[in-house]
Amino acid sequence: MIVYNITIKVSWNILEKWLVWELQEQIPAVLATRLFDDYKFFRLLEQDEEEGPTFIVQYFTGSLENYRKYITEYAPALQEKGRNKWGEATIAFQTLMSSLDTGF
Repeated sequence: MIVYNITIKVSWNILEKWLVWELQEQIPAVLATRLFDDYKFFRLLEQDEEEGPTFIVQYFTGSLENYRKYITEYAPALQEKGRNKWGEATIAFQTLMSSLDTGF
């Protein structure tokens, strides 16, 4: 299992609008590519939230090829859409993980 992990720090002043957008627009747009089988959405706890809370979205796929196709064909436009909408009110970084039960 391949996990595409996105960590996002969100400013307090956009939090509620961002949550609606993330759940109703961004996550559905990623899943609409049909390259990921499922997702999970988390809020980090015990973090410094002075500037805002931190969230994690994890997308799951069975193949590295699906992830690579997403990164080359879909991610740039979706990431740009988020940057255009929220500007510097969010900070995000991505990581890629493999579950240990499928090897390294």
